[in-house]
Parts: sequence; C-alpha cells; structure tokens
Amino acid sequence: MRLFRFFKAVGQEMKQVSWPGPKQTRHDTGTVVGISILFAIFFAVVDWVVQFGLKFLA
Repeated sequence: MRLFRFFKAVGQEMKQVSWPGPKQTRHDTGTVVGISILFAIFFAVVDWVVQFGLKFLA
C-alpha cells in the first residue's frame, strides 16, 4: 500500500512540473556543449603546460 501511495504522489508531482520548451532546451543544450568545449580546451592547455614543465625539469 505504501508503494501505491508513493507512485500516486509521484504522479501528482509530475503534473506540477513546468517542462522547458524546445527553444529553452536547445539554448540549455548549447550552453552545456559550449562550456564543455571550453573546459576541454582549458584542461588540454593545462596538461600541455604541465608536460612541458616536466620535460624541462628532466
């Protein structure tokens, strides 16, 4: 019985959710992809600098 009440409550909550539209979803996806690319570039540069520094010390 508790499981049934749980799923009923979940269903009621899902009806109250405000889902983003297609335009907002594309914007958010673009933001995530863009920031991921920037972080990848940043970490690649940091990795290159550290490798260069270690080779310089050796």
